[in-house]
Amino acid sequence: MGQIPLAQVTPLRAFTHTGIDYASPLTLKTWKGRGAKTHKGWICVFVCLTTSAVHLEVVSDYSTDVFISTYKRFTSRRGIPHSLYSDRGTNFLGAETSLQKLFTQSTQENQHLSFLFAQDRTQWIFNPPATPHMGGKWETVVKSTKYHLRRTVGETLLTFEETTTLLTQIEAILNSRPLEPLSDDPDDVSALTPGYFLTGSDLTTIPEPSLNDLALSRLSRCQVGSLVLITDERFPPCKWPLARVLLLIPGKDGLTRVVTLKTATTTLTRPITKLALLPSPHQDQAQPT
Repeated sequence: MGQIPLAQVTPLRAFTHTGIDYASPLTLKTWKGRGAKTHKGWICVFVCLTTSAVHLEVVSDYSTDVFISTYKRFTSRRGIPHSLYSDRGTNFLGAETSLQKLFTQSTQENQHLSFLFAQDRTQWIFNPPATPHMGGKWETVVKSTKYHLRRTVGETLLTFEETTTLLTQIEAILNSRPLEPLSDDPDDVSALTPGYFLTGSDLTTIPEPSLNDLALSRLSRCQVGSLVLITDERFPPCKWPLARVLLLIPGKDGLTRVVTLKTATTTLTRPITKLALLPSPHQDQAQPT
């Protein structure tokens, strides 16, 4: 068994080392309704070799100019990669001659691509001939993408915009695949996904509800006996004095905006906006005032 490439085990930013592949052609229609004409489209697959994150793009053809535009869209959203990996043209089963030339002649001889990669300092690395197993990372993504396409639309023809939307949703599904558990707690069912490396959370996580509509009685606030820090912009947080809340001073509307505090040396009156409430083990059991 060979060694795992360093690009797959070294902690790096997502898409620093990227694999690229083209999926087999799709049949797209020019518009909705009757009389629509059809044309071919392709799926350009970018996969991060480190985090397994996926980026999908629909392209109208596989010319050099279209690929440059696709590559620029990818780098504008995901960042400039350090290296790109792909199979050689002869490894694309069922691919046409022009598609093979894209990954051979275009990257090695075409001045436009050479200039583009020289600007980005990106290196394009080809796998050796007759080694399709070395591109298993992106071949797996191509297979999964085709699977979801078949399950969602089947033989239905979509427009370019509809296909773009569908592929974006498939991209979110692939980026929500669990990689490993987030903790060893048997009661914790959360898992690490590629989406965590892109957005900092699972892409399918429902946003937390807003607290604006909650009753104030449900929110944790300063109470008598609460331990707080008195904030002071002149000093770092480690220099802020500790204090205990002695008295709540409510306003005419019944809401407390000012409190009396007891520090180690004196008694102060401060607005609650200048206080940092410290957590207490009995905070959840205490009744808010």
